[in-house]
This record gives sequence, structure tokens and C-alpha cells, in this order.
Amino acid sequence: MAREKTVFTCNACGGTSPKWLGKCPHCNAWNTLEEGRAETAPKHRMQALARGLAAAQPVTTLSDIEAADVARTPTGLDELDRVLGGGIVAGGVVLIGGDPGIGKSTLLLQALDALSRQMPVLYVTGEESGAQVAMRAQRMGLAGTGVRVQAEIQLENILATLETEKPSFCVIDSIQTIYSEQLTSAPGSVAQVRECAAHLTRVAKSTGCTMVLVGHVTKEGTLAGPRVLEHIVDTVLYFEGDTHSSFRMIRAIKNRFGAVNEIGVFAMTEKGLKGVSNPSAIFLSTHAEPVPGSCVMVTLEGTRPMLVEIQALVDEGGPSPRRLSVGLERDRLAMLLAVLHRHAGVACADQDVFVNAVGGVRISEPAADLAVLLAIQSSLRSRALPKGFFAFGEVGLAGEVRPAPRGQDRLKEAAKLGFTVAVVPAANAPKKPIEGLTIHAVERIEQAVELLRHL
Repeated sequence: MAREKTVFTCNACGGTSPKWLGKCPHCNAWNTLEEGRAETAPKHRMQALARGLAAAQPVTTLSDIEAADVARTPTGLDELDRVLGGGIVAGGVVLIGGDPGIGKSTLLLQALDALSRQMPVLYVTGEESGAQVAMRAQRMGLAGTGVRVQAEIQLENILATLETEKPSFCVIDSIQTIYSEQLTSAPGSVAQVRECAAHLTRVAKSTGCTMVLVGHVTKEGTLAGPRVLEHIVDTVLYFEGDTHSSFRMIRAIKNRFGAVNEIGVFAMTEKGLKGVSNPSAIFLSTHAEPVPGSCVMVTLEGTRPMLVEIQALVDEGGPSPRRLSVGLERDRLAMLLAVLHRHAGVACADQDVFVNAVGGVRISEPAADLAVLLAIQSSLRSRALPKGFFAFGEVGLAGEVRPAPRGQDRLKEAAKLGFTVAVVPAANAPKKPIEGLTIHAVERIEQAVELLRHL
């Protein structure tokens, strides 16, 4: 009996190789090739694909194309609408990923219930039964009278249901559980995920139905499946947060219909996820009096300025001092310590340095540099910063303090929350004074360190 032909498929990009290789020849990722049965497309499927090919579209001058704003429908959840760019778009495809149990299905069930009052909706669940979905809805206090539910994992049956029900909003939970009978590989494989996502995307574009695909994540925190999955869809959302905390954050990584890097903040309650209108309150600790090693900064998440507390602890280290950061880049912390020593004369070479962003938020922008250094200086000298103090600004290797984007919005947000003293880059100093706010503009890190000794 002839041996079945096998092929090695990259689980990162979907590329194939006839033999196993340590590095994928298509995307150069290491240890991503997995062995599977070679797919042979049936003859009737190839004929159907040939008949379904669209005719070539005429070439048009860009200036002659009418650029109209897309219509949006609010989901009823303000924080989700913020991340989506104002609401859902007809024919748009959204991919949302997150750790198991973080609240993806809960959030989407709430959105389905709210949207069911104004349009037909469908919830396709491949991981739970209809009874389990009903139990969750009952626990959350959702009526669910207009939410249609189907427990199905076969793509062809789902497509038939979409043609019959004609929903305007559909959730597929999750794309890794769906399989097509046209392929022989198991559900969740690269070929199945890619094929099913492509089919559902074509249906969304042709019918105008907004499609939401729930995706699994790997242990590295990225979306599982081929990388092409993120290129197929219009919007990619990541659900973040610590399962031990009641707060969740949803972040837009890609959005063809709106701005990226927006963030929505939710609180997990017994009745589901509730939007947090003032997330700054989450990321600030409640100290009765200022404590050493604590400095507040104003970070920018999309269009929203938020206040986050940076905490630092400097302690005597051993032969090999540790450098540990939570919520901030560890390599950048090592670089900032070198800048602090070289240009400000503050040595931490024999000290353990620990830095943490309160509330589990991850800060990737360099505007946190100045606050990190001032928190380290405060902890090292065991001297607390003044009450109502905050700082922001990027610090370069030459010791200069560079401006942060939208500095005026950051200052106004801090003043609105009652902060009174600020150390900011000179280029971010406002031309007109802000009521109730004393602003100290600095150009170099040594000026900021010297300023702390007199505050």
C-alpha cells in the first residue's frame, strides 16, 4: 500500500516544505514546521473555484474614486466602540484574541444582546453547547430574546446557516474549532484556519454581515495560526489583563476603519464586563502620603491620555545585581540606568533595581523614561517626591530630555485630576500657564535630578 504523502507546514506563516527544516524558508521563524498530510484539492472543488473567480475590475484614477466615510453602528459598549473606531462596520471582519477565560465570549455575548435590538445577530459556538451559552447569559442577566445561537464546527453547515438566517452581525467562537470537509487536516491546523477564515471573510464582504472571529493565543501571547490570518481581517484586537485582577484591557493592533493603538478598559463583574470611564483611577495607587520610589506619569494610549504610577525599588545587590521590570522593557531599563550614571552621577551598579507599572498596564512608549529615572532616584535616596507630582519625557543616550507627543493633552489631563507639580521636557512647556499646575521644564536628565533636591 502506497505511503501517504506528507508535507511540513509552518504554523507562523503557513508556508510549506517537503522536508523538515529547523528554520522556515518563507518567514525565517525557528522550530515552526509541523508534519501533516498533504492536501489535494478535489476536482469538483477546483471547478467551483474556477467558476467563482471574479472578473477583472477596471483601472480607475485615484482622484476619481469617491471617498465616503463608512457608516458605523454602536455596539452599546462604549469602551468596545472606542477601540473599534466608533462602532461596527457593515462587511467588516474583526479578529479578537486573548488568554483562555479572560472574557472574550462574555464581552461578545453582551455586544450580541445589545445589537440584537436593532439588527439580526447570530452566535456560532464551537467550544460550548447552546445550554452553556444560555447559562452564561442567565448569569449575566441578559434577556437574549433576539440572539440566535448555533453550536456547530463544520464550515459548510455554518455557511448554510448564514445564508438562511442572513444576520447583520455574526460571532464565530472560535476560528480554531471550525473545519471544512474539503480538507482532510484536523481542526485548528494551519490549512483549516486559513481556509475557513478566507471563506467567512468572503461571505462577510459579499453580504455586508459584520463578522467577528475569536482566536486562540500561543504561550508567547500572540494569535495562534498562520500569520496570514491577521492580514485577511480588517481589525485585530487583543484582550489583555491578569486573570487574578478584575480589570481587562482590549487593544487594537490593526484597524482598517479607524485608529490603531486605542485601548478600552473594562471591569469584570458578576453581570459581565463594565466599561471604565476613568481608567487613570486603576493605575494609581492610593497612598495617604507620598512614598519613596513612586512617580506618576501620563501615558498616551491612542487618543486617550492616562495617568499611570511607576514604582521603583532600589536595594543592595549581590555580586550580580538584578534588573527587573514589569510592564516596561527590561533592555530599556538597563540603558536608562547607564544614562543616569553617566550624565547625572547616580550609580546603581551594585544595587538591585526593580521597576513596576501599577495596575498591570504595559507601557511601550519612551515617554515613560523620565518618570522611571525619577522613581529610581527617589528610591535610592529614600526621599519621596512631592504630593501631586508627575513627569513624562523621553531620555536619550546623550542625557537629553526629548519631548513627548501631545504634551498639552497630557498636562491638561493631569491638572484635571488634581496634580499640581510637573517636570516635563522644555519643548512640551505650554506657552500659557495652566491653572493650578506648576511646570518645571528641563532639557537634560541632570537638571531633573538636581531639581528634585530642591522640591
